[in-house]
Amino acid sequence: MSDKELDLNLNNRQERQILIKVTWINFSQVALAGIVGFIISSSSLLGTALDSSGDMAVYLVSLYAVGKSMQAKVRAATFSGIFLMGVGVLLLVDVINKFLEGSEPVGWAMIVVAIINTASNYWIVRLLKSNEKGDVHIKASIIFTDNDMWINLGIVVSGLGVMLLKSSIPDLVVGVIVVLISLWGGYKILKEAQETKKNSKRPNI
Repeated sequence: MSDKELDLNLNNRQERQILIKVTWINFSQVALAGIVGFIISSSSLLGTALDSSGDMAVYLVSLYAVGKSMQAKVRAATFSGIFLMGVGVLLLVDVINKFLEGSEPVGWAMIVVAIINTASNYWIVRLLKSNEKGDVHIKASIIFTDNDMWINLGIVVSGLGVMLLKSSIPDLVVGVIVVLISLWGGYKILKEAQETKKNSKRPNI
């Protein structure tokens, strides 16, 4: 086995280990945000739970793509982008329903969960970026997780607004922002996937 093949196998092993770790961390985020969000009827927490579920799907797809062809990695990234945009649409439906029906989220609970998830997301990003040779499927995972960090910081602000204003409006506003971030993140992933696909088809000179 050549040095290049040994280096490639080592990189693939590292990618698998990283993706397995971040999948388990992400699973804990989904459980925490989903359960608390359901109990306190928070659109922003349910949104981040839904978005984190999307992250977990992306990590699993990326795990599948490890060691496979660039075309397989592009397909994994494309799936990730479409999935993230779909998450945004589902969350928009939830926000509209809560706006029409009314909700009473608990501000302090939103803040606590968001801070825990922000710390977890930072850990995940550090793990993903530790692999300097990550291809498009890893870059898609990083975009997903970066989105989550911004979303959770927004939830902290939303929780403060809910507590100060005694209103669910800040929660719904952040829910809409989460929708926009999800759609924009999905677009960036799809664009990156298309550019990678085009570059992979160019003949080497």
